[in-house]
Amino acid sequence: MRTAAGAGSGRLVRLGPFRWWHIVEALPIEADLFGDEQWSAGMFWNELANGHYYVAALDASDALVGYAGLAVAPPDEAWVQNVAVRRDAQRSGIGRMLLVDLLAEADRHRVRRVLLEVAVDNAPAQRLYAMHGFEPVGVRRGYYQPSNTDALVMQLELEQVNG
Repeated sequence: MRTAAGAGSGRLVRLGPFRWWHIVEALPIEADLFGDEQWSAGMFWNELANGHYYVAALDASDALVGYAGLAVAPPDEAWVQNVAVRRDAQRSGIGRMLLVDLLAEADRHRVRRVLLEVAVDNAPAQRLYAMHGFEPVGVRRGYYQPSNTDALVMQLELEQVNG
């Protein structure tokens, strides 16, 4: 486990592997943040069963305050599956820590391109991704259901020193 403080928050969180027992804590976060478009327990189970990389942010009492996932698609691409931070822990640097961890994992796999989808109306998330070098490359119309919200597709090209 890696320990770090959320930027400017005084909140100490530990990053470590997202395990099956975290799913029960992730579901209320999903419901609060994403409503009808939330992930189900089965979707999380599927991600873990398929060996996708998931990281958990845990507070001092071991409560889940955030999580993020990355699916590596050989030979050189990865997709950010999700980045979520419990509402009362947002704006404390936890989302940034989770994203940096995902990008480090992508680099370990020698990925050259990381992509993600983000709701077109989620400006804070878009700013976070842009701060880390992601650029818009397209729009998926009606991607999020049942709201029919469009998704902005963003991409980051990673430099490989030993490529």
